[in-house]
Amino acid sequence: MCGIVGYTGPQSAVTPLIEGLRRLEYRGYDSAGIALGTPNTLFVEKRAGKLANLEEALGSASPEVHSGIGHTRWATHGGPTDRNAHPHLDNEGKLAVIHNGIIENYSQLKVELESKGHTFESDTDTESVAHLLSDLRKKHHGDLSAAMREAVQSLRGSFTLLAVHADDPETIVGVRRNSPLVVGLGVGENFMASDVAAFIQYTKRAVELGQDEVVTITPSSISITDLYGAEVAPREYEITWDAAAAQKGGFTHFMLKEIFEQPKAVADTLIGRLSDNNQILLDELHMNPDEIRALKKIVVIACGTAYHAGMIAKYAIEKWAKISVEVEIASEYRYRDPIVDSSTLVIAISQSGETMDTLMALRHAKASGARVLAVCNTNSSTIPRESDAVLYTHAGPEIAVASTKALLTQIIAVYLIGMHLAQVRGELSDQEVAHLYSQALELPGKIESILETVEPIRELTRKFAKSETVLFLGRNIGYPVALEGALKLKELAYMHAEGFAGGELKHGPIALIDSEIGTPVIAILPAGHEHGLDEKMLSNIQEVKARGARVIVIAEEGAMVVGAEHVIRIPIAPPIFQPILATVPLQVFAYEMAVARGNDVDQPRNLAKSVTVE
Repeated sequence: MCGIVGYTGPQSAVTPLIEGLRRLEYRGYDSAGIALGTPNTLFVEKRAGKLANLEEALGSASPEVHSGIGHTRWATHGGPTDRNAHPHLDNEGKLAVIHNGIIENYSQLKVELESKGHTFESDTDTESVAHLLSDLRKKHHGDLSAAMREAVQSLRGSFTLLAVHADDPETIVGVRRNSPLVVGLGVGENFMASDVAAFIQYTKRAVELGQDEVVTITPSSISITDLYGAEVAPREYEITWDAAAAQKGGFTHFMLKEIFEQPKAVADTLIGRLSDNNQILLDELHMNPDEIRALKKIVVIACGTAYHAGMIAKYAIEKWAKISVEVEIASEYRYRDPIVDSSTLVIAISQSGETMDTLMALRHAKASGARVLAVCNTNSSTIPRESDAVLYTHAGPEIAVASTKALLTQIIAVYLIGMHLAQVRGELSDQEVAHLYSQALELPGKIESILETVEPIRELTRKFAKSETVLFLGRNIGYPVALEGALKLKELAYMHAEGFAGGELKHGPIALIDSEIGTPVIAILPAGHEHGLDEKMLSNIQEVKARGARVIVIAEEGAMVVGAEHVIRIPIAPPIFQPILATVPLQVFAYEMAVARGNDVDQPRNLAKSVTVE
């Protein structure tokens, strides 16, 4: 949540700040503002609503200065109004602060600061930091970096802070605690942002920041210290994607573009993972064979769409590696005293690597002695840094709030983990692993074939645009697919949607079928005839149809389907790989439903891409 940008250099600061904020719109926000480093008093403009409101307010009146900070806010303390928008100023109008996260002890700070004569202009927790920094900067004889170090020691919560002062406008100071911040290194200019997307068009050189590290940038320098002033060596890395990857590339929406990027994303995540002697190559796991064989349990922790990837992982890992797998909603995990120890592998799945609930669950697991493996799409983010090992997916930047290609690559990543564990533990032979891997390599082409015939799905979706409820049915590994289909529809179409296990229909959900309106039901027909699940799902289809449902079935080519009003065909694949294919039409269905209902596809209401507060 929240987008943060800082710039200092030779350019007119408004351009990189506004461009950076625009590239961070996907994070979700309800107001925007900038502070420009003008001498004596700062120039500040901020507006509730979309970035366009800020741009309109700025017009051509903004001063030609060369440093500043910008922010898109997701309201927590105080509603989304002009006065609650960031930046926030001290009472002299000379120091500005922007903030992502929550200051938990702001009420106490506010009382203390008001007793010293400070006047508050907003309802936010952030403003307390502006006043605190103002006092501490005077204490430290104008040293904003020293003031930030002392201020952070008194703050509780999760946050990223950036500050600038009119007396030294080319200097920007930042700090992070449990919230993202990265530095961009340019030529004669430097950047700070909550995501490299903000400055990718200017530089591919970036520096990661650790917990409670204070960074100070000028046009020609960068320095990093801990909270006690000890210098920290910059940890530089190269950004591996370019600015074009964060643009729509001719597609109407980022989400549609990202749906069509899935064949490449899946291929990139798979490539190079099988050796010449048929060994799955996962050096990132950092576990020797004895440690893998000693594992007694795997726990997957994740939120939202990533949680569904974890549910799918359970089927694959238990089937192949014969290890018990628990899948936990990260926000609930640490509150029930879970049982983990050194024989437990915890897999934390997060697209952004900054998901706060997953991060806190990860820390709890590590404190209990478990080994933690992150599955993540974002280099050098917090969750990978705090894990014992990380397997990066290769989805590239995912800008749309509703996740698509990140999900598919997460599933591929956990499949690779499952194959590797099974091979080391002797549950799968080298030949079996090679065969599974070769089948996985066929998936990009099969996804491509679905996308080549996507127009009938889009046309079909429009017929249901006025529906108020859609139900999804799945069995076995198709059940998490049904949950994901329902989640996508909730996110994008703002309508009631639920996913159910097919066998649970008669235990309650079938009462939701309304014959008068013809409730739409989307059923994922299991691949093959394993356990007779396809026949059981066909029976479920007949049950809902008999009660007046309008049934859409997702089925592989050649599968017999009886009772469906519409059938969406997907390529034939082994049952374990069907989720990769069955998910794609559901993404298109949700996308087209949102378009038909006139919704903001890339930035759905009330949602943010990266949830960085609990």
